[in-house]
Amino acid sequence: MAPFLAYMLLQPLASIFRIENSALPWYEHSPEHWVYPLQTVVCLILLGFFWRHYPLRPARGVGIAVTLGIAGILIWFTPSWLYGPLGVADWPQPTFEIPLVVAEGTPVWSLLGLAERTEGFDPTLFEGQPLVTVLVIFFRFLRMVVVVALIEEIFWRGFLMRYLADPDRSFTETAFGTHTWKGYWITTLAFTIVHLPEDWLGAFIYGSLAYWLAVRTKSLFACVIMHGVANLLLGLYVMVTREWGFW
Repeated sequence: MAPFLAYMLLQPLASIFRIENSALPWYEHSPEHWVYPLQTVVCLILLGFFWRHYPLRPARGVGIAVTLGIAGILIWFTPSWLYGPLGVADWPQPTFEIPLVVAEGTPVWSLLGLAERTEGFDPTLFEGQPLVTVLVIFFRFLRMVVVVALIEEIFWRGFLMRYLADPDRSFTETAFGTHTWKGYWITTLAFTIVHLPEDWLGAFIYGSLAYWLAVRTKSLFACVIMHGVANLLLGLYVMVTREWGFW
């Protein structure tokens, strides 16, 4: 759990230290540009320290993992891609609120992923500084494709899913990929909730596919590959469309 918990505890620093004033230095108005690399380095150190404990083998199911990674991420960002063509901005805009989870005034359509995603981590902040821009993008992809894929799959499928299968004994005694409906619902819903509301539909579908892959292949390695492929494609999509809110 340590890499995942470190990641989650460091994540709020971007909001805590943000000062909404573009006249200030970048590390004050856009602290995510130093918080995310910090997350990456800390989590990589923890992953390396605990590496021998992670049951990544057997390394099988790569083909189906890649296929599900592509399918899952296409489903995830398609609603946002349809936001403009469908003219969602002109639809009636009922709103909703869930205290501490969903901000007041959030459009109900966003629960279906039908939302603009232009606000977020913007690597063009350092345009005019090619070396810095390359480093920013490198760390952003390293975080998405390697660190997040490892820490999330190790935690969600490697630990929580197995723990829920039989809470009365050590989770290490439960075979990876053991199916229980309690494990499916709690793991998948928890995976969904930790994402933004606009991502809930995509996250739930993706989480369901990842759960099925774990049960089908009995391979944590396959789940990591699926997550890495999905995040790589999402990162490329974001770089092309500049929908920074996806990452």
